Amino acid sequence: MASVELSSAAPFDLGPPPAGRLVTTIDEQLVRAPVQRIFEIAAAVEHWPAFLSHYRSVRFRERRRDGGGIVAMAANRPFGVVNWPTWWLSEMAVNHTVPWVRFRHIGGVTTGMDVEWSFTPVEGGTLTRIVHVWNGPRWPLVSAFAATQVIAPVFVHGIASRTLAGLATVAEQST
Repeated sequence: MASVELSSAAPFDLGPPPAGRLVTTIDEQLVRAPVQRIFEIAAAVEHWPAFLSHYRSVRFRERRRDGGGIVAMAANRPFGVVNWPTWWLSEMAVNHTVPWVRFRHIGGVTTGMDVEWSFTPVEGGTLTRIVHVWNGPRWPLVSAFAATQVIAPVFVHGIASRTLAGLATVAEQST
């Protein structure tokens, strides 16, 4: 498959995750690696499937000059020997100065979800945090239940915690 060329298009202006959403899911871990190392690995989403067995694919549909763009992601949420396939489409923005990586889901069940990866230097490495905020799917009657009882705790946390642990291992092995 042909790669998508980096363009001169302006980065998406996603801003920090909004407050006051129905669901906030936080996954964090001390990564025993410098900020720059874990940040570079997290921002290089197109390489995640090489490191993470639960990721089926990550493909840019469009690239922006910050390294973000529009990215299609597909992962499995394992349940024992059974994998539940998931997918989503996101706008992605990368800040190389602060650093952070942000996403806004624009396709899939989690449309409207905002995500932020942040990296804070601490003694012994980098506190790496993934925050997901969302008001749930636009499903009549069951939206809040689906978001708070199934999608966020089972799928979002289930995939994000594996992603963070896997990328932390990669960063720690390469330092």
